[in-house]
Amino acid sequence: MKSKSKNKFELLSPAGDFQCLAAAINAGCDSVYFGLQDFNMRARAKNFKISDLPKIKQLTGNKIKRYLTLNTIIYDNELKKLEQIIKKAKPYVDAVICSDISVMLLCKKHKISFHVSTQMSISNSETAKFYKKLGAKRIVLARELNLKQIKKISKIIDVEIFIHGAMCVSESGRCFTSQFLFNESANRGKCIHPCRRAYTVKDNEGNELKIKNNYIFSAKDLCTLPFFEKLKKSGAVAFKIEGRNREPEYVDTVTRVYRKALDKKLTKQEINQSMNELNKAYNKGFSSGFYIKSPTNDDFSKTENSSATQTKQFIGKILHFYPKINVALLKINTGKLRVGDDIIILGKTTGIIRAKLESMEIEHKRIQQAIKGQIIGIKLPNCRKGDDLYKVVKK
Repeated sequence: MKSKSKNKFELLSPAGDFQCLAAAINAGCDSVYFGLQDFNMRARAKNFKISDLPKIKQLTGNKIKRYLTLNTIIYDNELKKLEQIIKKAKPYVDAVICSDISVMLLCKKHKISFHVSTQMSISNSETAKFYKKLGAKRIVLARELNLKQIKKISKIIDVEIFIHGAMCVSESGRCFTSQFLFNESANRGKCIHPCRRAYTVKDNEGNELKIKNNYIFSAKDLCTLPFFEKLKKSGAVAFKIEGRNREPEYVDTVTRVYRKALDKKLTKQEINQSMNELNKAYNKGFSSGFYIKSPTNDDFSKTENSSATQTKQFIGKILHFYPKINVALLKINTGKLRVGDDIIILGKTTGIIRAKLESMEIEHKRIQQAIKGQIIGIKLPNCRKGDDLYKVVKK
């Protein structure tokens, strides 16, 4: 039995690049998880370089924990490189999230804490005991467990569970479809998501089966907000948001919503308001996963792309920012802006800023609309030269 943890609940946010990292920090995460350019399950994310680790540590400070994902399958010819990465990362990370036992053994050798990835499909108490004995500080459970099963395993070792984001139709994401069809292995972080496409069911004689929803392999996204209070009582100590391939506005929105839900019990009205916010960010429809009941036909997505109620359109870059008067000089590279538009500022250090365009000027004369090629002055919260400005577009 594990001793009762004195730690508070931990909210983990994904960081695929510096913009997402800043968004996660500003939105109130307790920890971030991120990958380098090797050995992580999101190889198609921008990811970070070894040389970025000191800056990541500087930005997160002492209050936000840093978890490095080294959670792919490892081959013999990669072990030397893997060990070098672990040695170099040691001063900058709080733990490594891993699935291959070679990574776990190297973490033990170099005295780095490790968490066992959901890729290992840990679904029972005996397996939890095995990894605890091996030295794991935490396990990320298989996504196919219900709340009762989680509660039992959580009495053995600290448990982390997913609370929001994409789900794979395969067992804990261990899928081979991308490898078979396109020679791009999901288990090496290179999945191209062929499951998200529409399919026609046909037999060898050419007979087609009429199905109601052609997205027969594409699961809806997990969303636990409507029953989040139950997760707080599940025994899990850490709640994880999926999305290292997602945009900064997704990281910002989802982190803020669950930060609020973690800090207090939401009213029904607050849950509805927060669901409206979640619907604005990237999603493929929402499902409760396996937590409450086994998924049904209703838990499969009805779209190949996002069902988000809004998107963003790139407008231009900040040429200069005057902090004393909170005015930015913006060059419009494409599209147009109108007073009253909702806008998003994205930057490597800035993270994400949301604002409403209250006024615009050209050579100190107020204007209502600006078009491609113009350089305008606009009132903005604190941003930086080089930041990108987007217009929010409702679908």
